[in-house]
Formats: sequence, structure tokens, C-alpha cells
Amino acid sequence: MNFLKTTSYLFLLAYLTNFISCKEKPSSEQTETSEQVKLAATPTFNADSAYFFVEKQVKFGPRIPNTAAHIKCGDYLVATLKKYGCEVIEQKFKPVTYDGKVLNARNIIGSINPQATKRILLASHWDTRPFSDEDSTARTKTFDSANDGPSGVGVIFEILRTIQASGQKPTVGIDVVFFDVEDWGPPDSYKGAVNDANGGWLMGSEYWSRNLHKPNYSAYFGILLDMVGGKGATFTKDEISRQYAPAVVNNVWAIASQLGYSQYFLNQDFGNITDDHVPVNVNAKINMIDICDLRPNSGSTFGDYHHTQKDNMSIIDKGTLKAVGQTLLQVLYQESTVQQ
Repeated sequence: MNFLKTTSYLFLLAYLTNFISCKEKPSSEQTETSEQVKLAATPTFNADSAYFFVEKQVKFGPRIPNTAAHIKCGDYLVATLKKYGCEVIEQKFKPVTYDGKVLNARNIIGSINPQATKRILLASHWDTRPFSDEDSTARTKTFDSANDGPSGVGVIFEILRTIQASGQKPTVGIDVVFFDVEDWGPPDSYKGAVNDANGGWLMGSEYWSRNLHKPNYSAYFGILLDMVGGKGATFTKDEISRQYAPAVVNNVWAIASQLGYSQYFLNQDFGNITDDHVPVNVNAKINMIDICDLRPNSGSTFGDYHHTQKDNMSIIDKGTLKAVGQTLLQVLYQESTVQQ
């Protein structure tokens, strides 16, 4: 994720004071937690299985566009979506990076219960940043990037697997988008011009939001997952999510609290981050929130692993995967009990 440099998002300028990779503007505001509701019966999310899905992606090697690992992992994502009952669309496109590279990219979309009119969108990016530029000793080297991408995909896969295996399925439709080329923005050391709407970042979600996989596609709301498997993860309420989908934010955090996951989902407002939910909100007009590991009290907002060699399987925590996955399963089943 990164801050944007674009006239198409001028409304953000009132909030953003720096357009620097992975910087934020903390907020001291707090939001009240919604009243407790009766929880719908929901199957159990298996953290061991989610961990397997994360590890499987990492074993392909860094999923950098224009590499064999990227192709093989993309094929695996398509096959796994089909395995768990999804109709699949591959959206191929050729973005140009900040330094002129043409990439062979693809967004991967899966849908279950396609006839349902009430639809929930789940998303994560699946690509790997091409270098660990936040690592002081390995700025140009590739890295595993286990949390930044694969953790979100792994949680979504386990949600789909659990639903398929359950005798009780949610009645809402569920759409999944795995965005490509989220993480190929320029390093801080780059001094050249960047003539891209998002400063070289978010290319997959930007493309999808302007070229929806189905004409007039929409969703009741969306949830983006980014870095949702790290040890010690904390999820706070970013300003873009609160601006566009405040009711969704409060509902998700309230359900997490009822399930006993308040140590992960902090009832704390946060400043601006720019992630794949921004093009979805702005261009596609779908109210999407971001569940992202934000650590405002740690001295390292995105964790000291972020864009470094430390982002490998050693930081993936099954407790964190469980908290996110069980919360999202509950959200989906709760929505099945509510009329649109």
C-alpha cells in the first residue's frame, strides 16, 4: 500500500500531508462500538488450513509479475477458486511501472452463489513487491512477502473452503477479487517522474475499478484484507474506511469484539492509508473497508517486517488468521439473516 499522487483523488488532499510510501496521519478520535447482536450460527474457521494456504503461495517463490513464480501461483489461485465452487474470471492487463516496465498482470475473480442479488465483496492483493526496499541491508533483494498478500488470500481461501464443506451456507452471494500489481510503487530513493494515477501503486485495483469484470457490477459492501496474519497484529479503523463505509466498519469491529477478538480489532480510529479499497470506493462506488495491520503505538506502524526480509512464514501467526477469518465468516452469516 502507499499514498497516492493523483488529481483524480484531490479530495484526499485535505487529509494527506505526505505522499511517502507507507506513512500515515494518526487520529486520536474514537468510535463507539455498536450494541451486541444475536450471533447467527456459523461454522468454525480452521487456522491450520489458512496457514497452509499462506505457505503454499510462499513456496512458489516471490510472486513478482513477469516471473515463473507469478504465473504458477496465479494458476494455483484460479484452480483453488474453482475447487471451492467459484465461477472464475481472469482479467488480464498490461500495466506500465513507474520506470517503464510493461507487466503481464491478471486480476483473478471468483464468485459463489452468483444468482443472489445481495453480494459481499472480499479482496486481497496477491503479488509480491519486487524488492525489500525497507530493509537496510537488502534493499534490492527479493523477499518471501508472506504476510503482505498471501495472508489475505489464505484467509479468503479458508472461508470458501469452510463454506463449501458446511451443511449450512450463507444465502448472500460472495465475490472474491485477488488484485495484482498492488505493490510495485517506486522506492523512496527513486527521483524520477511517475505519471501514474496512484503513483505507481494499486495498479490491479485501479484497473478493475474502471473495468469491472461484469457490466454494472456492484456489491452491498466490500472488505479488503491486507497483512492479516502477522504476530501481534492490530487492526484499527482507517479514515478512508470510516469515510465511505462507517456502518460496515463498526459492524465488523463489533462482531470481532463479541467473538472475543478485541485484542486484534482495536476500537481505535486511525488516519489515512491508501490501499486497494480507495479505487474501489472512488471509481467503482462500492463501499469497501480495509482490515489492515496498523500498529500506531509500536513505533513501526506497519510492523518492522514490512517490505523487508523479515516478512516470511516465521511471522505468520495462526491466532491472527483465526481472529480475522472467524470474524469474516460471522459477518457473512450475519448478512444472510438480514434483508437488504
